[in-house]
Formats: sequence, C-alpha cells, structure tokens
Amino acid sequence: MVLTSTTTPDPEQQALLAQIDVLTEAGQLRRLSGAFARFVATLGPARPPLLLACVLLSELEGRGHSCLMLADLAGASPPVRSMLGWSEEDWQALRASAAPLPKSATAWRAHLYQCEQVWPAADLDFGQPLVLDGDRLYLRRYWRDETAVAHAVRARALRQRAIDAGRVRHWLDILFPPAAEGDTDWQKAACAVAVRADLGIITGGPGTGKTYTVARLLALLFATAGMERLPAASALPPAAGGGIRIALAAPTGKAAARLKQSIDQALGALSALVPDLNLPELAARMGAARTLHSLLGARPDTRNFVHHKGNPLDVDVLIVDEASMVHLEMMASLLDALPPHARLVLLGDKDQLASVEAGAVLGDMCHDAESGGYSAATAAYLRDAAGIALPEAFVGDGGPLAQQTVMLRKSMRFGGAIGQLALAVNAGDVARVRDVLRGDDSGQLAWIDPAHHGQVLQLALEGRPRAEGGYQHYLRRMIAGIDDGAALSQDTLRHEAWVRDVLSAFESFRILCAVREGEWGVAGLNDAIAARLEAAGLLRRRGEWYVGRPVMVTRNDYATGVFNGDIGLTLPDPMRPGSLRVYFSEGPAIRSVLATRLRNVETAFAMTVHKSQGSEFAHTVMVLPTSASAVLARELVYTGITRARTHFTLATPVAGVLDEAATVRTHRASGLRGLVG
Repeated sequence: MVLTSTTTPDPEQQALLAQIDVLTEAGQLRRLSGAFARFVATLGPARPPLLLACVLLSELEGRGHSCLMLADLAGASPPVRSMLGWSEEDWQALRASAAPLPKSATAWRAHLYQCEQVWPAADLDFGQPLVLDGDRLYLRRYWRDETAVAHAVRARALRQRAIDAGRVRHWLDILFPPAAEGDTDWQKAACAVAVRADLGIITGGPGTGKTYTVARLLALLFATAGMERLPAASALPPAAGGGIRIALAAPTGKAAARLKQSIDQALGALSALVPDLNLPELAARMGAARTLHSLLGARPDTRNFVHHKGNPLDVDVLIVDEASMVHLEMMASLLDALPPHARLVLLGDKDQLASVEAGAVLGDMCHDAESGGYSAATAAYLRDAAGIALPEAFVGDGGPLAQQTVMLRKSMRFGGAIGQLALAVNAGDVARVRDVLRGDDSGQLAWIDPAHHGQVLQLALEGRPRAEGGYQHYLRRMIAGIDDGAALSQDTLRHEAWVRDVLSAFESFRILCAVREGEWGVAGLNDAIAARLEAAGLLRRRGEWYVGRPVMVTRNDYATGVFNGDIGLTLPDPMRPGSLRVYFSEGPAIRSVLATRLRNVETAFAMTVHKSQGSEFAHTVMVLPTSASAVLARELVYTGITRARTHFTLATPVAGVLDEAATVRTHRASGLRGLVG
C-alpha cells in the first residue's frame, strides 16, 4: 500500500466538509478536527465515512479518550454523540452529510480496513496516521502509547521476585498493629503485594491511608534490602552498602510536596517502633519529591525527555502519588524511563477525575479493584507473608494486574458528613445525596440551593456560619505584614515566616467550578470575586498585577522553574520597592519569581475541579453551572467534595444539575483495560 496525495475535495466530500465548518463556527467542533479530516483527505482517496471518523476521533481525543470504539460509532444515534455532548439535531445533520454510513462495528471495520490512510495493526506498516486495532480506531501516537503502557505494566506485574515470605511476615507484624477479629488489613496486604513484584498499585479514597501504607512499604523495603538478588541483566545495581535508591514523584508540585511531607511524618512516627532501621536516614536519602516533568527531565524544545530507555532513571524504587492525574503519554514516558530492575508503586483514587489529557490509566488499571479477583496463589502468599486470610468474595480469576492491585477500603478521615456525601455521589444515589446535604447538623456541610451570584461572592469574602474565613483570612494577614513592611524587609527570617503564613491562610479556602466559561465558571467568578474583595477594601487592583493576586501557572516554564498547575500569591518584593514577586509553597520551602517574568498565568480565586486535584483545603466551596454539560459527571462532583478537609459548601443555581451530575458516570474510550488483563 502506498499513500498517494490529492488536494481538491471531491463532490462526495464537500457536503460533509461544509457541515463540519458549520459545527466549527457554532463552537461544537475544534478547528483542529476539521483540519485533520482535510489533511487525511490529501493522503489518498477518502470517502465521507473515513473523514467523519477522523473528525470524531480528533474530538474524542480532545475530551480525554484515547481511541474511537467502532461499536460506539455504529447506529443512528450512537453513544459517541452523547460522549461529545451534542444534540440529536447536530449529530443527525453531520451524519446525513456523510451518508451512507456503515451500520455496524463489523461494517465500519471492513470500510476502514480498505482505506489507505489506516494501518490495520497486524498488517504491513506504511506510516499511516490512523491505526485500526480490532474494533478500535486510534491516532497513531495514542495507539503507540497505549500499547507500550499495556505491555510494560503487564510485564512488571508478572515479574515477581524471590521473596522470603517469612521475613516479610516478621517485619509486617512489627509495622502494623493486629487487625480486629474479622477485619482484613488491606494496608498490610498492599505492602505484601507491592514487595513481591516490580509493580504495585494502591488505590483508595481520601483518608484511607495510602501514604501511611507506603511509608510502611518503604520501611519494609529498607528492612529487607539485599534479601533478594537483582537480575543479572540489571543496568543499575543497588547502591554500595546495600542501600536502595528511592524517588518520590507526583504530577504537580503541590501533590509532590504533600507526598513528601506525609511520608516524612509517617516515617518519623515509625522511628520509635523500629529504631534499628534508622528511618530518618531513609527519609533524608530520598530527597525531595519531584514533579514527573522534573523527574524525567523535561526539555522546552521537544515532547521527549532526558530520561528514556537509553538513559534510564537512577532509581530502585519509584513512588508516584495522584496517579489518576497521569495521562497516557506521560505514563508511557515514565515506564520507558524506568530501569528494568526498579519497582514502581502507583498511588491514587480510582474514582477521581481522570487526567485532563487523553487516557484514564489508573481507572483502567483499577477497574475491578473493588472485587479483588485474587488468585489462589496470591491468597496463599498473603496468608504466608502477611497472616491475612482473604474473604472468599475477593478470591477469583482476575488477571496479572489484579494480583498486584490493592484497594484500601476504610477511611479514617471521611467517616463524617463529607465522607457520607462522597460515597453517595460515587454510588450515584441521588436521594441519598440530597438527604446527606439536607440532614447534616455538624456544620461540615452546607447546600445553597438555589444559589445567587451574590451569595457565592459573600462566601468568597468571609465564608459561612460555622465555616468562617473566606479570602479575607489571608488578605488581612497580608495587609498586616505590608503595614509592617520596613521591619519585614530588614529581617529575612521574619519575612519568610510572614509569606508562609499568608500562603497557608490562602490554601485553607478555595472556590471550585465545574466549568471555565460563564457567570458560574472560572472566568466569570474570578473577576467578580476580585471586585467584591476590592469593594471590601482588601485589594487594590492596578492593572494586571496587584498585591494579593493569586495566580495559577497554565504552561510549563522551564526558565523560571514553574509548571502547569502551580499556584502562587503576588506580594511586594522586599528588596525592590515597587516590584512584585509571586511566591510558591513547596512543602516547608518557599520560592519566588518576579511577577513580570511570568507570562502564562491566570487569576486563581476560583479554579476548575480538574485543576484542584492533588490539593486539599480546609473549606471547599463547589459551584455548579446552570445546565449540564459533557464534563459534568459524578467523578467531577466526587473529586470536588474530596478536596474538603473539614468543611464543604455546595452552591447550585439549579438543583436539577446536581441530580443529573450524580447519575452520569464518565466513560473514556480506551483499549488499555482489555490489554492489561
């Protein structure tokens, strides 16, 4: 097969391309999608069904799907229409312009198989931009990434180590207190499972103790270092003296700082329990947690990283937190850069929102985690290595990945009203959601329904009864420090303490939105909140930059060392009167950048739920829009709720939107689940 080139649309294509333009102008399609279809048409004969598939595939990729399922494409009103959030009218108009269309997945596969621009994955490869793998159509890059991730995680799950179960049992019995009779200690099980292979996945909701568990896993690895031999082919043997090189990482700087802080605290608490292990040395050896971009060595001029298969990471154990945020391309790069001998441990909440970019990697890997699916061999291993007798309900015929996945099921933090609300939303139980919101008398929850714009602005200013604060909390501390500016500028330690205090106060409260645009979205609320705070005398806006402005970085900037999702506060520069700096918190450390050097930022009084992942606020306010959209689903509402540590307020202009969101579950088209087995 040889790709040919044509440049002029034929009459058969013109009706479809015209309808694509109509939908693009109406905001239903990205311009990129229409451009991609036209590009494909230049590579050879292209019937309208192929061009329609190209447009839909491109749109789905923009919404986080890694492929187009042919079964979703077939039929008069297929699932792909609802996945894109289109009306029946728009779908039928596009479909009519491409008619006649194949009527089944089998017919679609037969049609696409004949197209020069499509590579059937088992056939000869001529570099076509589209890949047909079974009943899934991919953009080539996502097929390559998904296949690489599937092969790598499956191989790591299958690559078990020669473990002395008795020695593991000895240390686990020290590190974990005895479980109550009849209870299964899933945290202990997670450590036993993770230590026996090159891959461990630990999933669970907020408060289930994922970092508590990993701290004990690290202590276990530290205690048992050297009890097994690394493969002879290992490119990077352990450090001299039997030490293990441990790296901590997360998708965002905020999540990385929280991971390091949590593990350090947990290891510190363990020190008295196991003094012979010298856990402070272990904590010091790990160093700071890093973003995945920083860990892999991001380069400003390319999508490629410094570290890859030919230049692997110098680690023996890699812990990645907030793995639900890791998109397909990043996971492929991470696995490619991991040396063959290293262990990878992924932590995350499978029920949270998936990554903004394509893929739902953790969700696909943990799809059956709730049911266990542990083999008889795994059950026997857990009995020997952890003293755990698995309940029969969790023993089954799960695949290799199930044997290396453990779901933590008991929340220590979310037993109250916030936890009950999160569980009700996750279960899609609308009646229960309403009962919990209306029935809480602890002050943890509040539901403003119907909400008016002014009520949200008042929340932003001063919080609500039994959850006071709002943004005045950090602004008053900021103003007090500025009034004492002369003293602060002459005392570096005092200035740093003030900055840390202001940042901490700001991080205690946040307004989260489901959407970006409109009066109830990030764009509308940010400006309105700033105006309300200015009217209260807490801000003085003078152009784009002003003292007290919170900002979110929207693009990685390697020159200044800030990354997409980082949040900072604009404060006076003590060394340059009249200048402003943006201060960022990284755990106990503070760093700053001149405001004039930051090009890609936006005001962050309000932020999307997506951007809040990896963060936690004492009081979280979530604002829903007036109508449902393609992004509004139970995963989004659940993620917003679980950002709250002690108080949660829900503002709904229209109550029915909450009901609809709680009943809709996000579905991302992907082949990963079937590939990893």
